[in-house]
Amino acid sequence: MNIFVFYSSITNHNIPHKMSTTKPLGPFKLVTVNTAPERAYRLIGRVVENVKDKYTIIHAGNADSQEQVREVVTKEQPDVLFTASMWTPEEAKSIHAEAKEIMGPQLKTFALPQGLQVSRGPDAVVEFIEENLPALLEG
Repeated sequence: MNIFVFYSSITNHNIPHKMSTTKPLGPFKLVTVNTAPERAYRLIGRVVENVKDKYTIIHAGNADSQEQVREVVTKEQPDVLFTASMWTPEEAKSIHAEAKEIMGPQLKTFALPQGLQVSRGPDAVVEFIEENLPALLEG
């Protein structure tokens, strides 16, 4: 008995293609370190809304001070930690080190440049975070 198999590479270009149904990456649990928690929730809320097609981000908590970092990180067990622009680079580095001590090296950390909120305003903060998210979350 002979079996013949034919392969065709003919494509009908008149068939509508399905839209991409790629699921957003995540969820990523985020903790912020910001002395103005209401501002942190408001700005991160904007980011979450703007990137929801690409990433699922859950803003799980905020540490209002450096002293609260250990407590909040231990409780929330985040995947990502952001330090706000009121922290100096040295303070942000110290906060990130403490959080990584708790969560391990897999914790993704991000520091907003010192003074960004004051010098350029909330829109610049949102824009800066969104520009850097792909490298942070996918890198």
